[in-house]
Amino acid sequence: MIRLRNLSVNYGTIRALKDISLDIRERECVMVTGPSGCGKSTLALALCGLIPHSIPAQLEGQIEIDGMDSLTLSTPEIAQRVGIVFQRPATQLFHLRVDQEVAFGVRNLGLSVDEVRERTEWALEVTGIQKLRDRRPDEISGGQKQCVAIAAVLAMRPRVLILDEPTSSLDVPNTRLVMETLRTLQQQQALTIILIEHRLAEVFQIASRVIVMDHGTVFADGNPESIFTEKEVFRQFGIRRPALQTSLAWEDLVIPTDTPQTVESPLLTLEGVSAGYHRQAVIQDIDLKLFPGDFVALVGDNGAGKSTLGLVAAGLLKPLAGQVRFSHGKRPRPGLDVAMLFQNPEDQLLCDSVEDEVTFAPHNFGQSDPALIERILQETDLTVLRERRPNLLSVGQQQRTTLAACLTVTPRLLILDEPTLGQDWGHLQRMMNYLVELNRQGIAILLISHDYKLIHRFARRLIVMKEGRILQRGRVEGSSVGHYSLSEQPEGAIYEINHA
Repeated sequence: MIRLRNLSVNYGTIRALKDISLDIRERECVMVTGPSGCGKSTLALALCGLIPHSIPAQLEGQIEIDGMDSLTLSTPEIAQRVGIVFQRPATQLFHLRVDQEVAFGVRNLGLSVDEVRERTEWALEVTGIQKLRDRRPDEISGGQKQCVAIAAVLAMRPRVLILDEPTSSLDVPNTRLVMETLRTLQQQQALTIILIEHRLAEVFQIASRVIVMDHGTVFADGNPESIFTEKEVFRQFGIRRPALQTSLAWEDLVIPTDTPQTVESPLLTLEGVSAGYHRQAVIQDIDLKLFPGDFVALVGDNGAGKSTLGLVAAGLLKPLAGQVRFSHGKRPRPGLDVAMLFQNPEDQLLCDSVEDEVTFAPHNFGQSDPALIERILQETDLTVLRERRPNLLSVGQQQRTTLAACLTVTPRLLILDEPTLGQDWGHLQRMMNYLVELNRQGIAILLISHDYKLIHRFARRLIVMKEGRILQRGRVEGSSVGHYSLSEQPEGAIYEINHA
């Protein structure tokens, strides 16, 4: 089905892929993994024809799809054979309604009205988004956008389906639904699937082959059992071990606890807050207090209102009702009091180099600290990338760049909205360990994520949202950091994290 011979891709002087030769058979489900920036997404863009037809890059070698030379085919011709869902699904959504988005590609195939309707309904059903059919794609959550993008590609019935981190923004029910759908399509329609993932547990059950990439080359290629028994692979490339992940709802994993008793005044207080877009409330009647040194995880299914709550807490979205007060009694000052890492890092990037991006805010606020900037560049593994243009980085590298930019003005509250996008476990663990150090010094952290392992390891409090309201508060069942204790740490550290 897919044949690569001596494939190399360069972005100017930067070599992203180096002399790759692969054969992928029909009906195979191949997982491609490896550290952030190793060339996984570039490989996907070359396979779907966007490189070199639409994205300026130099390609050498041969690519055959279904027996045809993809370099001689046009982009529309390749699109009928290869479908792709990008890491940032919003970049491929442009219609005013979800059902129109899903039907768009099918209509362009010249099929009958009945066939278009049948495929659209089927794709909406298998991805579980029938209830979103009349919604605007720009008004739904990141996870819901991911489901819409997957549905739009599935409706075209491609021979090859490439998904770049398909589970990064999905809740447990939608992850399970998408994986089951892919398994069925593989068996019934001879679909060849290529899954680019860091979170291996979600795709471990359907992948028959694993390719590990490093620095633009194939480091290992084999069946999952042989690859995942090599401990050196996990250590060297920061790959997360594919353990069985919980399939329970968050409500079933919470041990109820009260808000911690502390003599400290709240850092941020939300009272009776409702907020949304176009005068339509997405979150309602939210009461929440965050304290200095807090480490709180905000969880819930796609569309529960987590990101909207994060924007309100960051002072970036004005409430429709209720009050938001920072410790000084006023609304939080974005960037100074509160910094927020968005789901899509490109929304926060505006400079010509990584170093300019990281130093932009402290220069603007007149509080540049060269030693702090160097430390942050080191902890986020950006030192060697400091002269690179942010738009030429991988998504994981862009995510770390925006995080570094958030930290250089030492906010008192840091909000992380799905920080796992594009991150291998090694980089993610290193980043989180540094945040734990800052947390011990008094910086509060609000973590918005679907990643159970991340939350279980680092969060001390848990808030579960459902349909725009806070459903439960507590801690994660079995968590090793699930209780508060007054710390004997130096001044500024309020709570102690007790790791097992």
